[in-house]
Amino acid sequence: MKYDYLFFINSIMLGVGLAMDAFSVSIANGLKENNMKKSRMSFMAGIYAFFQFFMPMVGWFLVHSIAEYFKKFQPLIPWIALTLLLYIGVKMIIEGIKEKKEADKELDTDKEESKDSVTKIAFSTLIIQGIATAIDALSVGFTTAKYNAMMAFISSLIIAAVTFIICFIGLGIGKKAGDHLKDKAAFLGGTILIAIGIEIFLKGIL
Repeated sequence: MKYDYLFFINSIMLGVGLAMDAFSVSIANGLKENNMKKSRMSFMAGIYAFFQFFMPMVGWFLVHSIAEYFKKFQPLIPWIALTLLLYIGVKMIIEGIKEKKEADKELDTDKEESKDSVTKIAFSTLIIQGIATAIDALSVGFTTAKYNAMMAFISSLIIAAVTFIICFIGLGIGKKAGDHLKDKAAFLGGTILIAIGIEIFLKGIL
């Protein structure tokens, strides 16, 4: 199969479609951690981009090796995404409530530093978010089944690049909104994550 403009257009469009959930999560993270630097934003976007690269490659491999078993696993994908994002969303809301209570009790000038350390999103949470928002990309393996290994690899790289750009933008949007919504940022971010989990679940079972 030859590389033509349709191959690249299809890969870009796949990237845009697959990155939408990660984009929404990025906005939520920007709301939560609205003091992050560009290096931190690049790190977060890179995590989501990695999983959007990794999952289609895994899906392609499964289709070319154990397709029948993969088809049996597919119905579980929406449930996994829903569980992970519900967990993170509820956790974010609970942490936000705790931080609000602590902020009401603290009146000294050192509070801002402690708040910054509390609101930093853990690496483990970012990994779970990356898996949850990219797990449906496993199904892309059926879309790219006709590709050879190199084409599947290049397509996944394009998807990852598109995801990185979109998520970086999402983090920037969340940061700006978070500056104006500091008191409600954790609640809004958690609500967004829960909504994304429900959306992925409904999209997967309907």
